[in-house]
This record gives sequence, structure tokens and C-alpha cells, in this order.
Amino acid sequence: MPFRKRHQDLPAPTRGFEHISRYWDTSHEMPAAKILPGEYYVTVKEELITTVLGSCVSACIRDRVFGIGGMNHFMLPIGDEDRVSLGADVLSNATRFGNYAMEHMINEILKLGGRKENLEVKVFGGGRMIEKMTSIGERNIEFVHDYLRAEGLDLLAEDVGDIYPRKVIFIPSTGVARVKKLKHLHNDTVVQREREYKSQIEQKPVQGSIELF
Repeated sequence: MPFRKRHQDLPAPTRGFEHISRYWDTSHEMPAAKILPGEYYVTVKEELITTVLGSCVSACIRDRVFGIGGMNHFMLPIGDEDRVSLGADVLSNATRFGNYAMEHMINEILKLGGRKENLEVKVFGGGRMIEKMTSIGERNIEFVHDYLRAEGLDLLAEDVGDIYPRKVIFIPSTGVARVKKLKHLHNDTVVQREREYKSQIEQKPVQGSIELF
């Protein structure tokens, strides 16, 4: 009977990420971190990061020289249907939220020894998943593109848009990213998770700002 790695056999997670769910991935034979909406994970070790995306977007970012990298999973807190009733302050807060989601992860990569000039990015998600919010995925994609241009970060690859949820696997130590469109998955779980996440971030908007090291 083959030996199975138990949770207690896993190497310690990156400090500060003890709350992230981790397990032993038997397909890749390495530790894995599974992130949910609103989470991110950064590692200096040989381990993979995975998530399932609907309208949300994940940026997979790594230092191509040192192999330090991570993945986030986020959504801007408002949809296009809110533009009529909400003003510029709310739209500005959405941008701050996106900046917060990106910059926290990038700063963690830099703190662990990465260098901004070495960073490369792959982007996934932004599907048309939530009824009456058909453009929220597009806005998430647009934000990430604008952010990467503004910061001068190198976008190597992307798989975005369409109508399907995606399972994404990213291995920062090698830069390998795999994406599978879940065409036969019952989407209710993904949609419900993203509705709850959207409600949470609208009730607790991000305050202040953060700058890259």
C-alpha cells in the first residue's frame, strides 16, 4: 500500500499563512495550498497553489530568478449595475481594493527576497458567471491589465473571460501554471461562494493605501 502524506507531514507554510488550507497533492507529489476568494498565498518552497475561479481573477506572480511567488484570488467590490446609483468615491474604493489585493501579495514576494524587476505574471479567471453582473468578470480583467501596465510588470500568459469556471494550479518554483475549464461542473457552488465574497467586501471596504517596496 503506497505511503500517503498526512497533513502533519507537510513542511511548515510561509510565516503568516498558517490559516491557508494545505494538503499533499498526489498528482504532483508536492505540498499544495488551496486558496479561497479574498485569500492569497506566497511560497519560497517547491509547492503548488490552487484555486477555482468564476468571475474572480487570480494573478500568479513569481520572481523568475529566485522562484519566489504566489497566487491571489480577488474580485472588485462592485459591478456595473452599481455605476448608476453609486458615485466616484465608491468606484475609487473598488480600485483601491484591487490595488490592495495585488500589492499585498507582491510586497510579500519582495519581503521574501524577490525583486520587482524579476517579476513575471500569469492571469486567469474573469468568467461571466453571476446573473445580472455579467460584466464584473470583464472589469476584474480590465483592472488587472491596467494595474500590470501601470506597474510595468511582465504579463507572460493569460486565460480569461468565457463562461466557465476554472481550476488553476500554479507552481511558483518553476513558473508552471495549469488551467482547466470546468465545463461539466455544477456552477452553483462557485457562484454562491462569489456572491458571499462580494457581499463581504462591500460591507467591509478597504481603507487607506499601500505602496510597493
